[in-house]
Amino acid sequence: MTTAPLDRDPAASVLAEAARLPSPKGLCSLTHVTLIGLLAATGLRPGEALALELRDVDLQTGILAIRQTKFGKSRFVPIKDSTCAALAHYVERRNVVCACRPADGFLVSENGARLRDYAARLTFAKVSCAIGLRAAAEGRRIGRGPRLQDMRHTFATRKLIEWYRAGLDVERELPKLATYLGHVNVSHTYWYIEAVPELLHLATEHMSQRGGAQ
Repeated sequence: MTTAPLDRDPAASVLAEAARLPSPKGLCSLTHVTLIGLLAATGLRPGEALALELRDVDLQTGILAIRQTKFGKSRFVPIKDSTCAALAHYVERRNVVCACRPADGFLVSENGARLRDYAARLTFAKVSCAIGLRAAAEGRRIGRGPRLQDMRHTFATRKLIEWYRAGLDVERELPKLATYLGHVNVSHTYWYIEAVPELLHLATEHMSQRGGAQ
């Protein structure tokens, strides 16, 4: 199944709605806001973000240690100062709410337990429904529409578009993005260019300009 990135900038609407989630202790909403924001800012796989432990998040150096990857290959992911600040705010609040017995997991639910994959995906689906990004489904089904995984696709495609528009040699930059995203082969990163019309157009235009310059 072909996966498309989220629309131009629905992240702000998703984050705003997530911030309104029922949260007696104020942690449930903050956890989901932090998760969504982290995925948007880093392109991590949802499972990688949910697997983060306290020891994996170094806010002094701005480095995330990704230990449980899709292909079993660990990597280090640098993050921006703004992301560090958001994570530091989350840790501060988390430590207040879960002062007695914090979980080892970095992202936790209202009761202090590690946030589970199904709960995260279900909540994201509900938030998407609430703002009209996803059609509501009957019963416990979440229907079809944007998924947490699509934050990763959006991150990658935006970065590639940014490079093309800046006039960078994207072919030379691709291995860096592949390493950052944890792709085992750069061909997996090329997929984004083929799957997104705007990127394909930019890539074609870039190749035409290079051919004309020869």
